This record gives sequence, C-alpha cells and structure tokens, in this order.
Amino acid sequence: MAVDESKLNELLGSFVTDLGGSFQAISAVIGDRLGLYRSLLAVMPATPAEVAAGAGVGERYVREWLKGQAAGGYVTYDAESERFSLTDEQAFALASPDGMQIAAAFHIPVAVGKSIERITDAVRTNGGFGWHEHDPALFEGTERFFRPGYVANLVSSWIPALDGVDEKLRDGAKVADVGCGHGASTLLLGESYPKSRVTGFDYHGPSIEQARERAVDAGLAPRVSFEVAAAADLPGTEYDLVAIFDALHDMPDPLGAAKHIREALKPDGTFLLVEPFANDKVEDNMNPIGRLYYAASTVICVAHSRTEEPRTALGAQAGEARLTEILRDAGFSRVRRATETPFNLIMEARP
Repeated sequence: MAVDESKLNELLGSFVTDLGGSFQAISAVIGDRLGLYRSLLAVMPATPAEVAAGAGVGERYVREWLKGQAAGGYVTYDAESERFSLTDEQAFALASPDGMQIAAAFHIPVAVGKSIERITDAVRTNGGFGWHEHDPALFEGTERFFRPGYVANLVSSWIPALDGVDEKLRDGAKVADVGCGHGASTLLLGESYPKSRVTGFDYHGPSIEQARERAVDAGLAPRVSFEVAAAADLPGTEYDLVAIFDALHDMPDPLGAAKHIREALKPDGTFLLVEPFANDKVEDNMNPIGRLYYAASTVICVAHSRTEEPRTALGAQAGEARLTEILRDAGFSRVRRATETPFNLIMEARP
C-alpha cells in the first residue's frame, strides 16, 4: 500500500475524535443520571469537591469527570482559580430544566450498545431487531432527544406552515399522533389546543403506559388519551389531522401505514409527516447530521423495519423525493415540504 501520511493522520484524527466521543457518551449518561451538570450549575464556579457534595457522589470520580467534560468543551475550566463552570450556552444545552438537555441523547447509543450482540446477529443474517427489544433507556433517550425540537417548533412554526390546520385545531379537531412513544408530541398538541381531542397511538405497550401517566400528571386526561395500536391498525376515521413524528421510516411497511392514514382522514384532512432531515442524494448527506442519522439508522431504524414484511427499511435518510413517492403511492394528491429545520423535514399531505 502507498500510504499518504497526511491523509492517514487526518483519518487518525477522526478516529481519536470518535473514540473520545464514544466515552463522552458514557460520561454524559453518568452525569445526567447523577445530576452532575445540574449540581455544577447550582454551585459554580466550583471545585470538584463542591460539585460532588451537591450531587452526593464521590469527589475523585467527579474530579476526573469534570476534566474530561472540559476537554470536550462541555464545561469550562479556569486555570487560575482551578474551578469549573458552565457558560450560558453550556447551561442551556446541558443543565437547565427548560433547556435542550442534550446529555439525554447520549442515552441512545449507550442503550443500543447493550444489545450489540443481537444487533450484530441481525446484520449477519439480514434479519431484524425490534424497537421493543431494546433496553428501555433507548425509549427515554429518544423522547428526550426529540422533545426540545417539538417544543421549539411544533406549535410555533410547523402547524402554522400547514394549510388551515392551526385554525381547525383552535376550533376543535380530531387528531391522531401515530408512533407517539412516550407522548411528548401528543401532550404538546393537547396542551396547545385545548378544544381539540388528541389521541396518541403506539404499538409498544410500555411506552403507552408511560404516556398515560404523563397525561394524568399534566392534567390533560381525558382529552388527551393513548391507545396501543400500530400505524397499519390505526382505529377510527374522520380525523382532521394525523401526524407521525420521526417514525415512518422505522416502520416495516410505511406505504401500508400511509394508505391506512389516507383512509382514516376526513376528505379535507391533513397528514403531517415529520422525518429526519435528508437531501435526496447520498453525497449531499456527507455531513455531521447525515453521519448521525445514517449511523443511528443502521442499528435502530433499519433493524426494526426488517422485523416484518415487506421489510421496506426506508432508513432515517430517506429524503423528500422518496417520501413524496410513498405519499403519492398511498393516494395523497397534494404533497409538499411545508417547512424544515436542520434536523427535520416537515411534509404536508392532503387527500
């Protein structure tokens, strides 16, 4: 082999970054579970001993943890005072109860890692590994990863971007949230549009149980309810709005699900499809967002989609053209990109 040393060093630099990132995932999950980011926020600028005392954990561990977090840019270290702190941006992203809580996203790869042998077998045999087979931490991490985006965008920009939907919801509409998981999007819709009746559906029973508890805690039951049902078995008809948030691409039969949703809508109803952002050409997804979604899709989305026929395996980077094709094949006559964010495509489909 004729190895170009500069190119090799560039590759090794990526390797070191990724290897450090894999340990950062573990470190962030520990910090999130033990409240270390919140403890730092409460007592900063702080010594490791002060952070440890606030969280009620071992100081020597926290000393090493803080140094690693600072090296990764997640917390800030002042060499003169030998104390650690969070900038406003770091606090919003990691520690604030009303912030992004990005550490929660690291629960996802850590949870997937617990099933690595079974997922490897699925890849080896071209089989599947279902969403419900994962460690429960995956469900929590996924909900906490997506929830801030829904809070920031769903009511303020995504719903208003749809033709006439905001008015219908304000007047009182029948809404289905398919593949709702723990119900973050469902509860947000119910809270924002009190005259509407919103039902969340998911095939995963334990997630529905969790969502029901959250509806009660939020004081939204019974006008926000949850039922166990797969997309292809969505009960009821005459829906004004059916929504799927970041879930269609996971389904073994996304076309069948879209057809069923088309039949369940009113003649003037709307299908809101929110999917991970992707360009149509693979080469245009060679960026950090594409890298994240392709990697997660391999072990979560494609793996679940291959559990049942027809094993479509759209993947998390399907792109607008492929999604539009599915929606039109399902019988929707009007399909358009309503809006977008760096992380999501927001599609509107009408009968």
